[in-house]
Amino acid sequence: MSTFKAPKGTYDLIPPDSAKFLAVREAIAAPLRNSGYGYVETPGFENVELFARGVGESTDIVTKEMYAFETKGGDRLALRPEGTASVLRAALEANLHKAGNLPVKLWYSGSYYRYERPQKGRYRHFSQVGAEAIGAEDPALDAELIILADQAYRSLGLRDFRILLNSLGDKECRPVYRSALQDFLRGLDLDEDTLRRSEINPLRVLDDKRESVQKQLAGAPLLRDYLCDACKAYHEEVRELITAAGVTFEDDPKLVRGLDYYTRTTFEFVHDGLGSQSAVGGGGRYDGLSEMIGGPALPSVGWALGVDRTVLALEAEGVELDIPSTTSVYAVPLGEEARRVLFAKVTELRKVGIAADFAYGDKGLKGAMKNANRSGARYTVVAGERDLAEGVVQLKDMESGEQAAIGVNEIVAELEARLG
Repeated sequence: MSTFKAPKGTYDLIPPDSAKFLAVREAIAAPLRNSGYGYVETPGFENVELFARGVGESTDIVTKEMYAFETKGGDRLALRPEGTASVLRAALEANLHKAGNLPVKLWYSGSYYRYERPQKGRYRHFSQVGAEAIGAEDPALDAELIILADQAYRSLGLRDFRILLNSLGDKECRPVYRSALQDFLRGLDLDEDTLRRSEINPLRVLDDKRESVQKQLAGAPLLRDYLCDACKAYHEEVRELITAAGVTFEDDPKLVRGLDYYTRTTFEFVHDGLGSQSAVGGGGRYDGLSEMIGGPALPSVGWALGVDRTVLALEAEGVELDIPSTTSVYAVPLGEEARRVLFAKVTELRKVGIAADFAYGDKGLKGAMKNANRSGARYTVVAGERDLAEGVVQLKDMESGEQAAIGVNEIVAELEARLG
């Protein structure tokens, strides 16, 4: 056994399970690529202040969960706990918003890090696919992203997820609600940390998962009752566009999400088969984030979907993904001359796009055929000295069991024809 193990709260992706994660990432990314979103990749760590300003200094992510450190040069950096702030920073740094084609539509995939108490569905290292539409304030853009996420989940075969939807208002109407909520919270029996949080950002208290807090919030004022006319109209259009697209959702007036930068539209995807960690993804509009991190006014909207939790949701529903075999042809040489000839043919097959593997290590026919079975290959090519003397190899269909001799020089063309 190895001396080392993966750090607590992390995991390794290894075959065959890693194929599920790749399939989920591809399924989430596919509708984005089909809708004008370009791929962006940012560093795994950023300046601490990027997240303190953008995510919010009062959030648990910044105060308790962020992996922050100081470099030898004295820079204060943090492993990225989420993707939006990093992607927006990258877009601003590259002046993508000045190219004249707004919104800037970007998608990304990567690993993120938060120091949390590990449990099923909650890790210290986790994987997400995200999308951001930067530089446009349009209800159709909010609706587009919700529809694309719904499309991605349904393409995977997920059915038992729910979409929760709310509006958090804007800088015009939220301050009035904020004041009303603070007045309400001051009358509750809350611990010192929660009271302090309520003075900095009272909406964060609504996101508190503790039952003792949630019981006291039963009569809390709701933001929807304080929305200005503009926010009401904006939210109603988002709802109408989603409904027209055939996407079902639930209005959740207490939904606030865990990040400070959200404004107006906010949404969450939940799956009830995952227990306490039921959120599989979420997002919303963040019209003021660009200014928070030193950029110009760029109203934007986006989401991030958890790859790990999506895999767990698929397992909860018993959905088996149709993952093609990584190998179509498996070559089994018997003897040195056969090794030389079949290795060359495997190389040719790969060049024309056929997934091919080779029986390495001189295992003998029985051992090599076991490996061929394990590989999932549709066809096996076997050759010995007698076959090569006759200028042929034995081609076996692993599904039907049928076997036939074909010319050595016909291998590639024959397999191309059979595999399409």
